[in-house]
Amino acid sequence: MGERFVVVPVDGGGVAGHREHSDAVVADPASDTGDGSRGGDDDGGGGGGGGGAAEEKEQGEDSVFEPQDPNNVVPILEYNREPNKYGSLIDCRSVGCHRWNRYSGSFNHFLHLSRLVLSWLLEKGTELTKHLSASVFADNTRKAKEGNEEEEDVDDNNVLKEEDEDTTGDGVPKENSPFINNTEIDKGNSYDGTNMALFEEEMDSNPMVSSLLNKLANYTNLTQGAQEHEEADEDEGAKKKAVKSPQMGTFMGVYLPCLQNILGVILFLRLTWIVGTAGILESLAIVVLCCSCTMLTAISMSAIATNGVVPAGGSYYMISRSLGPEFGGAVGLCFYLGTTFAGSMYILGTIEILLTYIVPKAAIFVAERKEDKVDALLNNMRVYGTCCLALMAVVVFVGVKYVNKLALVFLACVVLSIFAIYAGVIKTIFEPPDFPVCMLGNRTLQNHNFDKCLKTEDIDNMTVTTKLWKQFCDGPELNATCNEYFLNNNVTVVQGIPGLTSGVISGIMAGSNRSGDLRDAQKSIPIGTILAIATTSIIYITCVVLFGGCIEGVLLRDKFGDSVKGNLVIGTLSWPSPWVIVIGSFFSCCGAGLQSLTGAPRLLQAIARDGIVPFLQVFGHGKANGEPTWALLLTAGICEIGILIASLDAVAPILSMFFLMCYLFVNLACAVQTLLRTPNWRPRFKYYHWALSLLGMSLCLALMFICSWYYAIVAMAIAGCIYKYIEYRGAEKEWGDGIRGLSLNAARYALIRLEEAPPHTKNWRPQLLVLLNLDSDQGVKHPRLLSLTTQLKAGKGLTIVGNVLEGTYVTKDAEAKRAEQNIKSAMSAERTKGFCHVVISSNLRDGVSHLIQSAGLGGMKHNTVLMAWPGTWKQSNDPQSWKCFIETVRETTAAHHALLVAKNVDSFPTNQDRLGEGTIDVWWVVHDGGMLMLLPFLLRQHKVWRKCKMRIFTVAQMDDNSIQMKKDLQMFLYHLRLDAEVEVVEMHDNDISAFTYEKTLVMEQRSQMLKQMQLSRTEREREAQLIHDRNTASHAAINDKAETGPDRVHMTWTKDKLFSERFRNRECNANVAVRDLFNMKPNQSNVRRMHTAVKLNEVVVNKSQGAHLVLLNMPGPPRNRGGDENYMEFLEVLLEGLNRVLLVRGGGREVITIYS
Repeated sequence: MGERFVVVPVDGGGVAGHREHSDAVVADPASDTGDGSRGGDDDGGGGGGGGGAAEEKEQGEDSVFEPQDPNNVVPILEYNREPNKYGSLIDCRSVGCHRWNRYSGSFNHFLHLSRLVLSWLLEKGTELTKHLSASVFADNTRKAKEGNEEEEDVDDNNVLKEEDEDTTGDGVPKENSPFINNTEIDKGNSYDGTNMALFEEEMDSNPMVSSLLNKLANYTNLTQGAQEHEEADEDEGAKKKAVKSPQMGTFMGVYLPCLQNILGVILFLRLTWIVGTAGILESLAIVVLCCSCTMLTAISMSAIATNGVVPAGGSYYMISRSLGPEFGGAVGLCFYLGTTFAGSMYILGTIEILLTYIVPKAAIFVAERKEDKVDALLNNMRVYGTCCLALMAVVVFVGVKYVNKLALVFLACVVLSIFAIYAGVIKTIFEPPDFPVCMLGNRTLQNHNFDKCLKTEDIDNMTVTTKLWKQFCDGPELNATCNEYFLNNNVTVVQGIPGLTSGVISGIMAGSNRSGDLRDAQKSIPIGTILAIATTSIIYITCVVLFGGCIEGVLLRDKFGDSVKGNLVIGTLSWPSPWVIVIGSFFSCCGAGLQSLTGAPRLLQAIARDGIVPFLQVFGHGKANGEPTWALLLTAGICEIGILIASLDAVAPILSMFFLMCYLFVNLACAVQTLLRTPNWRPRFKYYHWALSLLGMSLCLALMFICSWYYAIVAMAIAGCIYKYIEYRGAEKEWGDGIRGLSLNAARYALIRLEEAPPHTKNWRPQLLVLLNLDSDQGVKHPRLLSLTTQLKAGKGLTIVGNVLEGTYVTKDAEAKRAEQNIKSAMSAERTKGFCHVVISSNLRDGVSHLIQSAGLGGMKHNTVLMAWPGTWKQSNDPQSWKCFIETVRETTAAHHALLVAKNVDSFPTNQDRLGEGTIDVWWVVHDGGMLMLLPFLLRQHKVWRKCKMRIFTVAQMDDNSIQMKKDLQMFLYHLRLDAEVEVVEMHDNDISAFTYEKTLVMEQRSQMLKQMQLSRTEREREAQLIHDRNTASHAAINDKAETGPDRVHMTWTKDKLFSERFRNRECNANVAVRDLFNMKPNQSNVRRMHTAVKLNEVVVNKSQGAHLVLLNMPGPPRNRGGDENYMEFLEVLLEGLNRVLLVRGGGREVITIYS
């Protein structure tokens, strides 16, 4: 770069004044060829153009700006500001600069930068020196390395320290994602310019667009691959190399791995037998069905894989992020089991090739009889398979690099074997190979123990028996006793290959599983997978036709090649030698087995690290370099189960079940996302349709049951158990999956369909709004209210738990979130399923009103309010506590909602309690729509109240026929299908007792005195107690005291203390008011109400004092708000002496019916 200078008028201290920045002028330096162009070198010499480097010095130290001529040209600090790919400047001030460097540049390009730097110098002040020293040294070091210069500043080496960008100071890794806002980094890179000053408040939390795009361009979220493992193993303790970005393309990253996995053991060992057994047409039908299934799955997988960035994780990542943690965990574990059993299958295939076609004499168990041959083979498979599994596990444990390096060798063996098959087919046109098959009747014969396919032969005009004769007869003589089938059938020779006249469903995920290693996964996965499936489909279909056309049927049905001297049947067709197929298939099975043992533990580790299955979290750990040691041990253990089965034909259906289930859910995920049409569903792959996904899902399900219906049921049961376990015990994960989107769509559809009109009586159920109180620590004050809510949930209705915080939303937002979290924790502890709604309001009354009006959505709104009785309303210093209660009653009635008020709610049973024999007593005074009947029925459905019996009491007046009332009530309960005892209580005493009169008088005196005397809170409590004491005697005594009222009042209240807190000019009026207070008479309406409360309380206490719960009609509040305090007194008297009481006030409509 050239040199850049800023002409800055400098004050006496060497620093430009605050108002002089706008006058700064940038001057182009002289030509580089001039004497003055190098006027200031790094050593501080100033010459030529007057651009000598200024030295930084603090006051009293060596790093203070030296006073200079105001017209001098001061070189700008080098900030290492380099343009990124989007044109924005990457600021290196966090690194700092060490010395003054002079760079030349254009005037216009550097003007804005110079102003920014100088203004920043004024703001940062003393921090400048420290930042400058580190930055320039870093820049010089970089330049020295590029120019192969060895000169370094040793003193500054201690200042510069390399730190890993992906770790914090304590070594905790940070998540590298451009979508997660890292405040520390953003603040460090905040833009200081004036062009964006309008958004400077936003820059503390939101990054600039250029910064976001730069992060997106450099985004990587890859797991540690084999290359990093090798580096960690080889360079342990050394400086870690930078992780290179993945460079695998479509061909090497997707196409060839899919070919290697699809063209596996089934093609080489079992396809010929399938063709010979099923025939060409049926074999073609099987292959076409399987290929269609895989192609449809590949289309669905391509749509999911191109809908955003797919990090390492493959099919498990796609399914779990599309269908949620429950489905993802269940299918991921099934896919893991399938991959593990695939390892077992490949190992068994390897041992079968080894013992049957390569080294038959290596068998440990040898069958002495034909009947024992199969058992001997299985035992050999178990022994050698276990040894092979142990060897492969050791190879995987020691170094994954060997597996990856040999992957291409194994793949080359597969490709060569395929070419050898086609070359052999072409050769049969001109020169068929000589593989005679000896047949006895329609059965092939093993030709290990005879050389001629003849019963007898003529030698020197003599008929001599052959070795074949001795296999079926007890002697070489012609009259020996022979097998009947041998005697009755002729021996014929058939050419095994006369000339030219299903592992199909596994391995298609091999490309997607390498999504973390692909250069462009969204491009490579669809193209590579679909091309690989198309290629392998053509290979399988042509192989079926060619095998059927080239190889004799009896030879095709010879599973182990006994009729062709123990050769691999498909090997007899190959060119130039059968050993090409034998060796190729052997290494193919070895490589596939190693790949399975490498991939399965990593899949299990990914599931464990997601934390969705708690008991698997131990398998998320491994060696220091990330190798899944514990997961490898578990994988080897499960793989050994497949080895002990020992039969390739028995293991293949097991892994087919798990793979097919994985493919089924891939199709389901694509169908769900397509049908939901979520805003985030925007795949780049456009050639998909939900009908294709549903067809693929149906084919997968059909193939599962066609292959083995009992294995299918077992696999689905395993997946179902895992699903329920994750749902019950797993960690909560929100991945934006389709199942939650499906729930959202279903909820929206149901809410729209749900009418906002009141439901029919048969569909009515209590939809509860629970008004919960919190204490000063934001804890739930009455958790038993939630217990009661849970016990009422037999109605299967809605539950909304509400709370009101006083204040403003801006100041109380954090407190509201904390309160909501505490309420949710309490709901979880009490097993209350519902929603939480915390409202912030200026006062409690308005907040409760807002909850009653707005809680719920559409037709899903509450119809019942549940709250606790304010038990301390008399002792409360704030009268708003009970006034808010009464207003809640009024607003609930106005909204036509039912109201439940629980008294002594803390004594209600918890969900763990089991109440013994007892009763739930219902006092039916007035008809409220049937709420009093319905609530006990719902409670008795819960195990807490199940043993309780229901009793219904009703009150008969003087004119009522109590006997007929009882009969009518019993008939009514019969039609309601309710089991309850019925009792009619008669209340004929209309005489108002002295106690009732006195109780009413005390109530009114207390209320009137508090209003007139306007006492302080402390005095209000004392005066209320005084009135209560004064009225405990008889009514005559009260009158006597009333006559001497003024004296008693004078003695009770000290004038200095009482009236010093009030206005002095009210002394006379206050004395008169107190004198009148004790001479007042109670209101007759209040007397009647008190009479009802007292009499009804006596009856209820007499009948139901020992009941587990009492349900009682709740009288409505007075229309005149002046009697609110009297209303509270009436209710207090009504409930006196009862333990658990539930006051019920109906909503004005029928909630229970006798009709079906």
